[in-house]
Amino acid sequence: MYKVFFKDRILFLTDSLEQDLISNDFDALHKFTSHHELKLFIESFEDNTDLQKAFLYGRPKDQLLTELKKCYKFIVAAGGLVSNANDDLLVIHRLGVYDLPKGKAELDESIEETALREVTEECGITPLQLEYKLCSTFHTYQQKGINYLKETVWYMMKFNAITEPVPQTEENIVSAQWLAVTKLDDIKQNTYPSILEVLQSAGF
Repeated sequence: MYKVFFKDRILFLTDSLEQDLISNDFDALHKFTSHHELKLFIESFEDNTDLQKAFLYGRPKDQLLTELKKCYKFIVAAGGLVSNANDDLLVIHRLGVYDLPKGKAELDESIEETALREVTEECGITPLQLEYKLCSTFHTYQQKGINYLKETVWYMMKFNAITEPVPQTEENIVSAQWLAVTKLDDIKQNTYPSILEVLQSAGF
């Protein structure tokens, strides 16, 4: 199953509908039949903010994701959940919300290279050790009249020091800090749903 976030609302893409419905409530269901019908359903879901959760089914989930990408300008980004020598986690504060460092992939750059570069640029720490992939998150947004679907690939990383990070202010990052895992609850109260998915993937 894939989750696509529309701010704090979720579209689930599933090829195991009955199983996934057992543990999830929902406001709308759409069985994929054509791209045109899917586009109409997506427009309806975007406009009707009373719909908190919807399910798209009827094809293998990877095919559903491929069809959904056709409804948007699709972009790929990468980022990291970084722990330091004290096992504290790196968090940033941007646009009034706690976040994790991430950014869009550049031309001819591997997704792993993107993740490492973005964390280094946004928080000023290096060298970083890439440990393993955590998950991918998906969210939609609109910018200058264009509707985007962004996939962000997340990696667990290690920084073998306790040097204080330096926020990249030109990217609207007000602060970057190491946070003890025991204080994560404060972050969870003021972050994006997709970041909660990353933390959960890492076991936090």
